[in-house]
Amino acid sequence: MLTAINQIETISLLQQIQWVADPVGYMETAARKHPDIFTSQIIGFGNSIIFVNEPQAIQQLLTNDRKQFSAPGELNAILEPILGRSGVIMLDGDRHRKRRQLIMPSFHGSRMQNYGQLVTEITTKVFDKLFANKMTNPNFLAREAMQDISLQIILQAVFGLYEGERCQQLKMLMYKMSELFTSPLSSSFLFFPAIQKDLGAWSPWGNLVRQRERIDQLIYMEIAERRANLDLNRTDILSMLMTARDEEGNPMTDLELRDELLTLLFAGHETTATAMSWALYWIHHLPDVKEKLLHELKSITDPTDWMSIFRLPYLTAVCNETLRIHPVAMLTFPRVVVEPVELLGYKLESNTIVIGCIYLLHHREELYPDAEQFKPERFLDRQFSPYEFMPFGGGVRRCVGEALAQFEMKIVLATILLNYDLELSDRKPVKPQRRGVTLAPAGGIKMTLK
Repeated sequence: MLTAINQIETISLLQQIQWVADPVGYMETAARKHPDIFTSQIIGFGNSIIFVNEPQAIQQLLTNDRKQFSAPGELNAILEPILGRSGVIMLDGDRHRKRRQLIMPSFHGSRMQNYGQLVTEITTKVFDKLFANKMTNPNFLAREAMQDISLQIILQAVFGLYEGERCQQLKMLMYKMSELFTSPLSSSFLFFPAIQKDLGAWSPWGNLVRQRERIDQLIYMEIAERRANLDLNRTDILSMLMTARDEEGNPMTDLELRDELLTLLFAGHETTATAMSWALYWIHHLPDVKEKLLHELKSITDPTDWMSIFRLPYLTAVCNETLRIHPVAMLTFPRVVVEPVELLGYKLESNTIVIGCIYLLHHREELYPDAEQFKPERFLDRQFSPYEFMPFGGGVRRCVGEALAQFEMKIVLATILLNYDLELSDRKPVKPQRRGVTLAPAGGIKMTLK
């Protein structure tokens, strides 16, 4: 294990409380004492967990999967109450590899062109509705609007559900379930199993259980109807997963489909909604950024040329800088030492848990001078390695929906900026706060439609 000098000298329970209540403060305080690597006790693993944010060490951690380090799905059990235990996040070894192979074609970059019209239409529908209500209420929360957009996109991409009662019910229930973890206090139920008690529908955990049961009913009904009326011409992700077969020729079970769908739904809309909210904040917080972005967007002569919009350099830089300064995922998925290994000059024993800290990596001053300032130009001036800039994680557990998330983020922002005039309702800086296992803007970012 690491020497005592790299230990956070606070009792375990207090560390866990600090980690849940103020994760950014916790990480920054630790990094001031131990800039590259430190040992803490935060998530209830029963022993120490090592945080590392030095790029070469992260590269060693993520590119030696199953040799020096393994990536067991069981260490992601904090998400099991929401996602189940059969989705790609919970699997490991060959089962994890095979499941990723089934899912990845659905998110391949070549499919993004098909989503362009969908993303634009949903964004326009949501903002036209906000605009129609402008006279009575010109203010709105960017995080809520972005969640509405992202949830509709993922429901259509994953389920192929465009309208109807089931679509509306799923949308409402997914939104309500997401709202159960909007603050550090409500998120604490994920981190402390002792308080995961179903005390009835009025209790926080009881509410979660009942929301999940209703979502399950709808998902299983959809799966049953699809199996009874299989349409090979459908291109949504559920249809593709239902027709997929593993190496032995076996299809996915209903339970496996359910867990995979929930994983894609939650991970696919929550994170993207938060990232787009932060982007709207910075674009409207810094007038020069907005001016440069509009100038570049207006250079596109065909507004339906989605891939040209996707490739715009300054738009890409703005999105990358958003994901750098406010990475939605603070950490990589945990790795476990397979056999004793040296990392940054320290010997780690077998079964030691190590985690890459994306947030601290993205705020290293030698990589990103003036790291607390929003500077898209830094992504135009140099190219960062996958172990210096990694908003979607890395290694065998890199986010499967990365291509769709980046495409969606750029097309949504382009559609909003070219068609609507917004401003921040409050010029005060917006701080990140815990939302479940992610970081989101405190207060949701209040904006006004002009």
